[in-house]
Amino acid sequence: MPVSPVHTTPGPTPGSAFAPFRYPAFRAIWTANLFSSIGSMIQSVGAAWLMTELTTSHLLVALVQASATIPILLLGMFAGAIADNYDRRRVMMAAQVGMLIVSAVLAGLAFTDNIGPWSLLALTLMVGIGTALNGPAWQASVRLQVGPTDLPQAISLNAISFNLARSVGPALGGILISLWSTSLAFALNAISYLGMIVVLAMWRPESLPPVREPMMQAIGRGIRFCAASSPIRKVLLRGLLMGLGASGLQALMPSIARDMLHGTELDYGLMLGGFGIGSIVTALKISQIRRRFGSEAVVTTATLIFAGAQVLMGLSTSIPMAVAAAFLGGVGWASTMTSLNVAMQLRSPEDILGRCLSIYQAVTFGGMALGAWVWGAVADAFSLPMALHLAAVWLVASTIMHFIAPMPTREEGLLNSVPESKP
Repeated sequence: MPVSPVHTTPGPTPGSAFAPFRYPAFRAIWTANLFSSIGSMIQSVGAAWLMTELTTSHLLVALVQASATIPILLLGMFAGAIADNYDRRRVMMAAQVGMLIVSAVLAGLAFTDNIGPWSLLALTLMVGIGTALNGPAWQASVRLQVGPTDLPQAISLNAISFNLARSVGPALGGILISLWSTSLAFALNAISYLGMIVVLAMWRPESLPPVREPMMQAIGRGIRFCAASSPIRKVLLRGLLMGLGASGLQALMPSIARDMLHGTELDYGLMLGGFGIGSIVTALKISQIRRRFGSEAVVTTATLIFAGAQVLMGLSTSIPMAVAAAFLGGVGWASTMTSLNVAMQLRSPEDILGRCLSIYQAVTFGGMALGAWVWGAVADAFSLPMALHLAAVWLVASTIMHFIAPMPTREEGLLNSVPESKP
């Protein structure tokens, strides 16, 4: 029987942190996405660790992350237009099937030892293309899964889902790689897409048929709206600056575990797990904190926390110290990204929501891709601690935006259909 987002079932109090779980569609998609995200994190660990075995270049290791985010920069706006011009459910299904096929190919090549650094980058790039296509449609579909009042909580719960996967997936991936090989990690990721494909096949959201526009005209309309909206311009700028600086910690973590701390793939998984746990703890409370102190205070403080995490990581002499640094990084990352995402969702019209979110993703993850290349090159030219500390300096300097381009106030640019009074 198709899953419908219209009705609710008995559950958490409306407006509470877990209220979106009252909607059957949200529950089903959230659960399927959790398992799919766990698979993706297992594959991410496998790809990053495999690259450290294939090459000694810190830049190539950092480019494993960049290869997953560059498509979001290059193709994100096209993906946003596709999400608005076509059935978002079908767009997500196509992306999930494509990523399943690529992950299966990656598993086969790794199992037969027929993979090298550049073929690994090419295949992770193809997975990134699937992610770029899926992202805007998935994020824009949240409005079809829950009521307007519960939208901010739904966004936070989706962040929790991703970070639960980020906590469990890396440690599980490290164990699987140590027991078998990276090929098993890639194979499990391919299997993990099946649940989401089945749930999407059953889901029948109630929505108006999309009004199709020529691709370039659709993209131009989204760009013009974002460029004309002062609140959205501020959000995009903050996302770019955070992405550039935060990528230092995330892109270099495999090299930190292997080369700086002489750890194993399991140690690397524990570090990523620490990052995920910090994100989960934060995501559960961030709506309440943002409601009390405002988005600007949250984003500025979180940026400084992430900078501190990078300094601590650069000074780390043991795995426990590195895990603690990663935990702090997760706190800063979840606080910032959830606040930016909510601000974009609440200020973007429904008919161009996919395009607005794709522009946000392109800017933020494009900054991460550029940052991964920059900090990887710095690590190769100087050292890993130097790269981390310079990335921290960048983030501290970026807090000047508190005065130049502050986050939108509660009512600034807010759409009437999605009240922020209950984030």
